[in-house]
Amino acid sequence: MAQSGKSSAKKSKPSYLYSIVGVALVLFLLGTLGLVVIHANKLSKYFKESIEVQVILRDNVKENQALALRDSMAHKPYIKSIEYVSKDMAAQRFKKDFGEDFITLLQYNPLYSSINIKANANYVNNDSLKIIENNLSQQSIVREISYQRTLVSKLNENVNRIGLIILIISGLLCLVVIFLIDNTIRLAMFSNRFLIKTMQMVGATRWFIAKPFDLRSIANGAIAAVIAIAGLIGIMSVADKLLPELAGLRDNLMIALLFIGMILIGICISLVSTHRSVMKYLRLKLDDLY
Repeated sequence: MAQSGKSSAKKSKPSYLYSIVGVALVLFLLGTLGLVVIHANKLSKYFKESIEVQVILRDNVKENQALALRDSMAHKPYIKSIEYVSKDMAAQRFKKDFGEDFITLLQYNPLYSSINIKANANYVNNDSLKIIENNLSQQSIVREISYQRTLVSKLNENVNRIGLIILIISGLLCLVVIFLIDNTIRLAMFSNRFLIKTMQMVGATRWFIAKPFDLRSIANGAIAAVIAIAGLIGIMSVADKLLPELAGLRDNLMIALLFIGMILIGICISLVSTHRSVMKYLRLKLDDLY
């Protein structure tokens, strides 16, 4: 009799392990998408800020005039980085890149001095760069403005398209995550329905019955989130070894916020689903539990 009582007690306990693992897997999937979004934004920013705008100066411009223009531009909000490249520096870079000493052949340096700009990502679009170009063209020492206009246009089109796709996938995945976690918790609570009803029948209040389950659901949600986060950290460690360049694109603040968000989502959905299940079984009649 004692053994059968212990056996029935074990059966009545909710399968917390299965619910924790199930929630952890779903949160891991959500966190993976979050990492993709974060790195996609950083990658987009990296490519945009790699586009160089060359402010080509007139041939008779003195170096102090060029440096004065560079210094006046350095504090503009759209400037990510700026440098002055003299005619001699331009010739040295050409020789290094192409391996040809054209000055010896031509007997003069046909290159122009320039001020090379890399703009902040928010300004790397055709409208903003056109305004910058118009403002700089008014400078008397500026000969022309040169940058890859087609590349800027294509880059922004692709970023917007990819952003829309990721937004749609994120929305659908969030709905799936909520649905899967909710069902996982409800299935875990199904095995405990008779215990809940028995406590109600002996006079326990709804709050007294729900409180231990709610507290347990908070702990389970947090544990599941920590397991999912540990899995993501492991994935990032492997990715760093395979692609060391990814470490430079990492936004630790955004990743920390993602991890905090996963913990909150795990706790909130687990708590809401558990409390709903307890209230559901309290409202049912005893015969409906079979």
